[in-house]
Order: sequence, then C-alpha cells, then structure tokens
Amino acid sequence: MNKKTNYSYIGIALVILVFGIIFIPKIMDRISEGDIIRKESRSDFAKEEKGKKSNLVFIENDGVKRKVPDFSFTNQDGKLITNADYLGKVYVIEFFFTTCPTICPRMNANLVQVQNTFKDFENFGVASFTISPEIDTPEVLKAYAEKYGITNPNWHLMTGEKEAIYKLANEGFYIYVAENDTIDGGFEHSGNFALIDKNGFIRSRIDEYGNPIIYYKGIVSETEKVDDDGVKEEISALKEDIKLLLNE
Repeated sequence: MNKKTNYSYIGIALVILVFGIIFIPKIMDRISEGDIIRKESRSDFAKEEKGKKSNLVFIENDGVKRKVPDFSFTNQDGKLITNADYLGKVYVIEFFFTTCPTICPRMNANLVQVQNTFKDFENFGVASFTISPEIDTPEVLKAYAEKYGITNPNWHLMTGEKEAIYKLANEGFYIYVAENDTIDGGFEHSGNFALIDKNGFIRSRIDEYGNPIIYYKGIVSETEKVDDDGVKEEISALKEDIKLLLNE
C-alpha cells in the first residue's frame, strides 16, 4: 500500500473523528431534552399501520355494542352540536359544572393535558356536558374554556335542557349525576371519563382479570400517580388508548 493511500485513509478517519466530536454530543443533547421524541413522534405515529383494529374492547349490554346516544346541545360558542359532529373522531366524554369546587377543576386540568398531547390531531376531541345548565350558559362556558386553556376546536362544552343532559349521563353512559343540596357545589357526579371511537362506540381496555374497565378515572393526574386514598391515575392509560383508536 503506497503512502498516498495511507493518507487517504488517515483523512477519512479524521473526518469521522471530527463528525463524532461535533455532532454526536448535539444529538445526545436533543435526545436528553426530548426534542427528538417531541418533534419526530408524530412522524413515527404516522408510519404505524392504519386501519388495524386495536385490542380495546367494545362495551356491551346484553351482547349489543353500546353506542353514544343521539344528543343535541349548545356549545360555548352558541353553536348547536350533535353526536354527528363527532363521527370520524376519537373523543372523551365528561360531565361537569363550572362552579364545581371539588373534582371538576382536577378533571379538566387533566383533560387539558390530554388535549395538549394530541394537539396536532384534527380527529381528536372532547365532549363536556354541564350538569348545571341554568348557570352554565354559553357565555359562562366560554369564559371557563378560556380560563382552563381549552383550545381544541373539537372540544365542545355543552349546555341545554337539564332533563336531557341528566338522561344522557345516567341512562346513556351510566355516568352518575344528581342534584344534592347537602354537598359542596350542590351536585354529585362521577369523576370518570368515557372513551369513544370514530364510529361512536364506547371502548375501553380490559383489566388484569379480562374485564373491561369501561371508564377511565379522571381525577388523579399523571404526576400524582396515586392520590391520598390509594387511587391510581388512569390518564396515562387514557392517552395510550386514544392513540390506539386514532390509529384504527
């Protein structure tokens, strides 16, 4: 091997060495700071196989898959919203009220965190139904949305006839709501979320015994992990399952 060839190999080695010194630390910094994960996770998600059914189960009654009942209410912008507006979207259901002094602020803070996770997906939404429609007018709901940082155009905070809302909660979703003057806020209701697929069916993961969990606990945050009563957070599970349904 002549000297000229040796010099060529030495030159190539020097180029590789310089590349490693300059660029590898920068790449490691991006990974440690989460930049690559944040910026490239959407492209990774886009590469996943579309149209593939997830392992999330359908919630059934007597062998019949439960679907979101028909509804029609007014949102925070004064626009009429129906269940048809959510077709083709994966979305989360909740029942709340703006003057709630206990669990609602925690529920909606968690939902805003979920919203921000899926901010780049046009087919993700949330349906929030007030159980205090006399107070929660569209104007009140609009102010509430601004206060909590609700920006997703598919997140509708809805108000309407109380009887229709309570029927939707108690009979349509079996998510308990009721008036109760003896407790703070004057209402009692579940802190659970329901997850809906693109075709309007209620879906969930199964527990360790093979039974559907049906609802996702919405009060405990991901950062808390477990509350004072030993209840574990399910927001991380909800986000994982939203991603699965978005990919169906």
